[in-house]
Amino acid sequence: MANSIKKDGAIPVANLEGVDIDTIAIRAGIHRTHELEHSEAIFPTSSFVFNNAAEAAARFSGESKGNIYSRFTNPTVQMFEERIAAMEGGERAVATASGMAAILSTCVALLKQGDNVVCSRSVFGTTNVFFEKYMAKFGVTTTFVDLTDFAQWQEAVGQNTRLLFLETPSNPVCEIGDIKALSELAHRHDALLVVDNCFCTPALQRPLLLGADIVVHSATKYLDGQGRCVGGVVVGSNVLMEDVYGFLRSAGPTMSPFNAWVFLKGLETLCLRMKAHSESALAIAEWLDSKDSVESVFYTGLKTHPQYELARQQQNGFGGVLSFRIKGGKDEAWKFIDGLQFISITANLGDTKSTITHPATTTHGRLSDEAKARSGITDNLIRISVGLESVEDIKKDLQLGFMSAGLA
Repeated sequence: MANSIKKDGAIPVANLEGVDIDTIAIRAGIHRTHELEHSEAIFPTSSFVFNNAAEAAARFSGESKGNIYSRFTNPTVQMFEERIAAMEGGERAVATASGMAAILSTCVALLKQGDNVVCSRSVFGTTNVFFEKYMAKFGVTTTFVDLTDFAQWQEAVGQNTRLLFLETPSNPVCEIGDIKALSELAHRHDALLVVDNCFCTPALQRPLLLGADIVVHSATKYLDGQGRCVGGVVVGSNVLMEDVYGFLRSAGPTMSPFNAWVFLKGLETLCLRMKAHSESALAIAEWLDSKDSVESVFYTGLKTHPQYELARQQQNGFGGVLSFRIKGGKDEAWKFIDGLQFISITANLGDTKSTITHPATTTHGRLSDEAKARSGITDNLIRISVGLESVEDIKKDLQLGFMSAGLA
């Protein structure tokens, strides 16, 4: 019956109850049209036609469900939302124009003047700037704490705290936040826990099942997996996502149908890719850790990582991102990066192609020197997103970097 059409023209949705996430990543959210296409359809239209004026009125009032305008209703975007929600174990997802738009939509929808956010210092630099510079304009305060110091989280939470926000693993030094402990802390104070799951994706970590209330993603990264499109998504309960959806409908930080289709295709290979990224990143991390010219390596898969056991408990793998400090300073770090042959110098991550960047002057360049120091972002820190090339070829290219920096 999977390819049959009911009398009303609707295509039955496959029953995916009890299946593994690998199957969900390929099959969830499919709504075939009467053409019975196998690959999901793209609906590149700005608006939709109504059969009559009464139907149009019912759609706009919310009395009947259906497509209205692609700023907030589009079938291709909906398929992506349903699939990622199913993968994360959430009730509903809201797709956005970028990862930062996902954070913006969450915060503007759920926060008001006088509210407080407790946020890990170890977040993406732009996330830090967003809270400290822009949310502050609207009367929302942010208290920054060390991700791994639970006592700081406890001390920071107050009566007006509405959100606890963290990335785990963190960007770029791969610290781990205890999702279960932080969710319990948030709920004791009637606050919500929001987790940026960009580094792990639901293939390796499912924060909602560990007690988090909301998960945000930059779909630009691993969900796409090939650096083709920019997008984001928020996942959570129906009640919370209704508020986020309301903001998106009014403000319009909308994902395009084409980008949604690309992300759908990316999700189909996500589980396979994350396993491969994790295996290669571990091999590179161990190789770097053996180098005399490397001061330290930050990767949760190393048994020497201070939160290795916690990572094993709440993750199914360790991901593809690592960072390391080489001997020297910014000059040596830049010479190392410039000496590479094929690893791409770009601040993006999660690509099949390996990428490298200098966080202190790129992704976290807008932070103050004090904020960088507190987050462990030194001038000799280098971040690598390990791609799917040959591990031996990646090592050879990195060795050229050591030679260029005079550290071979």
